[in-house]
Amino acid sequence: MRCENNLMKHAVIIGIAVLVLTSCAPVLDRDLMDQGAREFQLSHLVETPEVFKDHLFILGGVIVETKLTEMGSQIEVLFIPVNASGYLRDSSRYQGRFLAVYSRSKGILDPLIFKKGREITLAGDFMGVRKGKIDEMEYTYPVFEVRQIYLHEDYQNYAYGWPYYPYYYPYYSPYYYRSPFMYDPWGRYYPGPYWPPPPW
Repeated sequence: MRCENNLMKHAVIIGIAVLVLTSCAPVLDRDLMDQGAREFQLSHLVETPEVFKDHLFILGGVIVETKLTEMGSQIEVLFIPVNASGYLRDSSRYQGRFLAVYSRSKGILDPLIFKKGREITLAGDFMGVRKGKIDEMEYTYPVFEVRQIYLHEDYQNYAYGWPYYPYYYPYYSPYYYRSPFMYDPWGRYYPGPYWPPPPW
């Protein structure tokens, strides 16, 4: 019993260590993270594109739209600066929009996966600017050619920090409106206000 407890403690310690190490690891290749500029404003690139052309940048943001073109995949992104590991700093503070072009020779970015609302981080070379529209408003987009891209975890299906499955916590039976009958954490139908002991 004591041996099992020790093994459990070691497993927990190793698990925590792995989480700490992975949380510090960059989402993109370290070389790209070190070479690319993270501290900048899109407006500066739009105002003087000739100065920044072909420079490498590390960008984050939220996808507005992904579409496939003759050149490859094109993503319109709400720009959000990233930290040293490539994670978005503050998703509530958008700083304009940009276009990210993923060359057809590298493959495609499926619009059903790289869909609206997903967060991404990418390393891209600044290509210049392109005129476009947001609804009826004229807009000038900075355009980047993607070297590497990272699609962040989709947290829309997560609740309270873990994947959402109905049987992980009490919920009303789908067959009765306002039914008092619930399922316990082990997926068993239970008609009482409290859960029974675990099945093991």
